Amino acid sequence: MSKSACAPPLLVPFLLLLPFLLFCRSLEMRQVPTLIPHRSTPLRRSLFSARPSPELTTRCNSSCLHQRASDNVDFETLYSDGSRTLTTVEVEGAPQPRARPVRHQRRVRRQIYGADGRFNIQGDNFLLDYPFSAAVRISTGCTGVLVSRRHVLTAAHCLHDGKDYVKGARKLQVGFLVPPPTNGTGTEVPSDKKPTVRWARVRRTRIPKGWIQGPREFGVDFDYALLELRRPHRRPYMRLAVAPSPDGLAGRRVHFSGFDSDRAGELVYRFCPVEEESSDLIYQHCDARPGASGSGVYGRVWDNSLERWERKVIGIFSGHQWLEVDGENRDYNVAVRITPVKLAQICYWLHGNSLDCSYH
Repeated sequence: MSKSACAPPLLVPFLLLLPFLLFCRSLEMRQVPTLIPHRSTPLRRSLFSARPSPELTTRCNSSCLHQRASDNVDFETLYSDGSRTLTTVEVEGAPQPRARPVRHQRRVRRQIYGADGRFNIQGDNFLLDYPFSAAVRISTGCTGVLVSRRHVLTAAHCLHDGKDYVKGARKLQVGFLVPPPTNGTGTEVPSDKKPTVRWARVRRTRIPKGWIQGPREFGVDFDYALLELRRPHRRPYMRLAVAPSPDGLAGRRVHFSGFDSDRAGELVYRFCPVEEESSDLIYQHCDARPGASGSGVYGRVWDNSLERWERKVIGIFSGHQWLEVDGENRDYNVAVRITPVKLAQICYWLHGNSLDCSYH
């Protein structure tokens, strides 16, 4: 039974509905496998020689399109002093994902598709409201999303080019957007004043081995990283969920907010329907520009424990991908899907153990 099949039927007495809800709850808990860490091996210090890239562009042909990424969830940890470790991990109880072939549509222009559908988020009432308040800046030029009191989820390519860490990762910081100051009377200053940014230092960074050592055509499937702040923040953060099929999203839509490079100093929000999906990627035509990479892609998914639709992060915006099919190029913006195995890995990074990750 798929998760979408667990939407509660209408007009069913509660006593008859209760076993159904409990079954769906147990089904959802079983979606997240267990990670068993084996050892951490010290690595030589990074040279921090890579150039930062606020945008990732990849190409994929029919062979990589239909091949699912492996379940290798070994990961590398970068500490604030420049030291690194590689941790090997075993996955126990991972479900087998079904194949999700992409149907190919007409070619369209990259990044901005037709009329620009992005919205600038301005004013205290919006900047400090959830979920916009969960979007943060990454000092290398990308975006991230708060997923705990101390953790930020972002794109791996914002920190590492697959061979080495970018120069800015040595002293990585996370920026919290702060509304413009008031004029002393309790009212806002004129609208031409931009929000300011309050920066916080990062204690350590974790990146999956699949991004660091995988072939580039498959590396995009692992384009995510988790940052741990030195001190906890006080803002609301977003919960994570396994990405459902488009039918499991309210309106089949995804949403994300980021710091697009063509709107400096502004938080930019957009939403659009999911076009297609593969086992590891979400294909869509949400308007985006460089700098939005690393944004938390969220949708309204059914929460069985709360018995309501909830906004949850189901992916990380990566960038742009050209698909080569039968000699013809297709064009999409893509986000990395949070699969059960990836959720287990990220949850292990958050908690430091798997006991708290049977359901997250």
